[in-house]
This record gives sequence, C-alpha cells and structure tokens, in this order.
Amino acid sequence: MTQGSQRQLKLGAILAGVGTDHASWRDPALASDASIDINWYIDNAKLAEAAKFDLVFIVDSPFITPDTAPHFLNRLEPLTLLSALAVSTSKIGLVGTLTTSYWEPYNVARQFGSLDHISKGRAGWNVVTTGLEGASRNYGRDEHFEHGERYERAGEFVDVVQGLWDSYEDDAFPRDKTAGVFLDKAKQHALNHKGKFFSVAGPLALSRSPQGQPVIFQAGVSGPGRDLGARIAEGVFAGVDTFEDAVEYYADLKARAVAQGRDPDHISVLPGLFPTIAETDEEAQAVDKAQRGDVGIDKLLVQLGRAFGYHDFKQYPLDGPFPDVSNLSLNAYKGHAERIIRVSREQNLTLRQAAERFGAWRSGFVGSPQTIANEIQRWFDGRAADGFILHVTRPGDFALFREKVVPILQARGLFRTEYEHDTLRGHLGLPVPDNRWNVAPEKVAAE
Repeated sequence: MTQGSQRQLKLGAILAGVGTDHASWRDPALASDASIDINWYIDNAKLAEAAKFDLVFIVDSPFITPDTAPHFLNRLEPLTLLSALAVSTSKIGLVGTLTTSYWEPYNVARQFGSLDHISKGRAGWNVVTTGLEGASRNYGRDEHFEHGERYERAGEFVDVVQGLWDSYEDDAFPRDKTAGVFLDKAKQHALNHKGKFFSVAGPLALSRSPQGQPVIFQAGVSGPGRDLGARIAEGVFAGVDTFEDAVEYYADLKARAVAQGRDPDHISVLPGLFPTIAETDEEAQAVDKAQRGDVGIDKLLVQLGRAFGYHDFKQYPLDGPFPDVSNLSLNAYKGHAERIIRVSREQNLTLRQAAERFGAWRSGFVGSPQTIANEIQRWFDGRAADGFILHVTRPGDFALFREKVVPILQARGLFRTEYEHDTLRGHLGLPVPDNRWNVAPEKVAAE
C-alpha cells in the first residue's frame, strides 16, 4: 500500500491524564495533577499533532464513586478543554464525549458548532447514552433511562442537532456594508422539530463551519448501539479486545451501515490501543507483567464491576466460577457486560481470571516497535480496524510510540508523513455533508 493509496491508517490519542488503570498515575514522569492541568493536554495534543495523528479524544462520564479510576475522579470538562486545544493547535482533530441522555440538543448543537468554528473545522462529537446508572441522580432522576429508550432518544437527539447545524444556507450572510444587508432572511430556517423526546424550534444562531458539520463518533457494542452507530456515526470507538472479536465487529457494523444505505467506507472503526513497547519483545513482556502487577485484584474487580453499573464482585469467591449475574438489569454498559458474561462462560473463567482479563485497560499489543507495527498492520489489513485510538498517559510510552512505531508505519506507506487537509473530515476521508437547504429545500420543508 502506497502513501497516496485510498485506504490509510487513522490514529487518534485519548488524552487520559493520570490514567484509567489505577497504576499509571504513579509513574514518576507523569504529573500527579495531569488530568486537571491544561498545559498537560496542550503539550500532548501538540506532540500528537507533530506525529500527524488524526485526532485527540477526551472521554467523559457524569458519575463517579470513591473507587473510580484516578483520571475519572478529577478531570476537566471536554468542551472547555477542547476549546483551549483548538487555539493551541492548527491541524489535529478535536473530539469530545457528551451524553444525549442528560443534555438538550440545542445546547449541544451550539457548543460543538462553536468548537467547530473556533478550530476552523476540526471538531467531533462522541455521542454516548451514558452507561452508568448512577448518573441519573445527578440530573434529577431516580432511575436511569432504559437501555433501548436511551438509544432511541439518542437517534432523535442527533437528528435534531444536525438539523440545527443547518439553520443557515451556506450563502445566508451577504454582509453587504454598502447596501446595509447582513443577513438574507430567506436563507435562515427554523427547525420546528416535534418528536417523541424533543420539541425544538430553532434556528441555531450559528452558521456552518469549513467542514460543514462536526464529525459524529459513537461507541456502541450492543445491538441497539451498533444500529445507532451504523446510522449516524462517521467514526466508531470499537470496544473489542481480540482480533477475532474485532473482525466480527468490523464486518457487522459495516454491513449494518450498508443496510442503512450508507457508504461503509464513511465509517472508521477505531479500537482502543494500549501498547507496551520496549526495545525487544522480551523486555516489553517483562514491563507488561510488572505493570499488571501494580494493579491489585481489588482494583480489577472494581473495573470489572463498572460494566455492570459498579456491581460489587468482591462478594464472590475469587477462584470460583464467574458468578451468575443474570439477575442484574444490565442497563449500564450492556454490550460490554454481555460480552464479559459470554466469554467467561464459554472459557470457564474464574472470577479472578475474568477480572484480570476485563478489569484492566490493556491490550495484547506487547513487544518491540517492529512487533507493535506488525500487529497494527495485521489488524488493519485484516479488516479488524481502520485505525486505532492510542491511550496516552505515561510520557515514556507515548514517546516510544511516536518516535519508534509511527516511523515504521510511515515507511510502510500505511500512515501519513504530512497533513494533506485542514479539517477533521479531510483527515478521515469524509465528504462535507450537503446543507439540506441547499440541496432539497422543498423536501426539508415538507418533512
């Protein structure tokens, strides 16, 4: 595959501050307050941009417990953070998480639309429905939305936001100072949406950005999550942990996209990447073993329980079979929880084995730079991924990936050596979406 070929590897960086694994924060080279230090984010976004990454990504969730991982306990709000990164970088995409369950479409349209303008077309929205049931109590609800309802609500939410982003036709502002005409009023359009979950009049007081609209990302694993991703997403953060799972997820999501009448190449499937890199495979395996040992079994059980709404797994025998949790509602991270149950049963895992496998934010990418690059290429060529989202926390790990692995991928023609575009859509090979009022105004008005 050559540098100019149609399919190119995509790389993003999750800027995770002091880490989501209960151990990274103890790295002497990592600032203990990294998750709330804007300079840490700016410095790492600039490093990712220098390495020609497609995007940086800020994760978020509106609920914590005392046992929550360090980064989640004390971190900056995504939109505020990304606005600072927008004026500190010039090319790299800026993606943030925001829930459809506990926000309003008008606010979200305005915030991400503003970020898109501030960054000159580099914004992306990771659409989530919120998996943690405890979040409901932070927003005046006694119970979390039911899983299916969350995804139905999310679909309507995104439709409304995208409608608001098209409030103005592309030439709505003549800004003719001589004639005294700032706006062509015929080219401003109210949305007048009335649906099952939302009633939004519009218009939004904001025009479209150089990339038309922010890029939509999503991370659903369950059936409803995959359906939503196939319909709305242009990038999917795939929750997979083996090559075989990734191949299945990739093929399934692309097939669902085709069934929705979409071009499957307009969705980038991006699994998380947590590599352990050293000069040799043996050294990397030793480092990986030591880092795994830094996280006690109690912490792993907490992380395992997170997928089940922080269910307490400490109450079960560690070396007994993975417990029967069929009585749980699975109204949290449903797809991930179902996979844990399925794999644990199929492989007869003990609770300890399940915690070690699913309770750590790690991957099987362990080895020398050459080995890591080979594995990345295997997933890419094998249609298990269109790219990866690298977990960034320990400074040394990020440096090794940028300085040792990326050049190998570039030498193989898999990854860019220079940016060819100025927008996130350009980086991802996505077209600028048509403005609905410029293409078919009569149809839009009728709808």
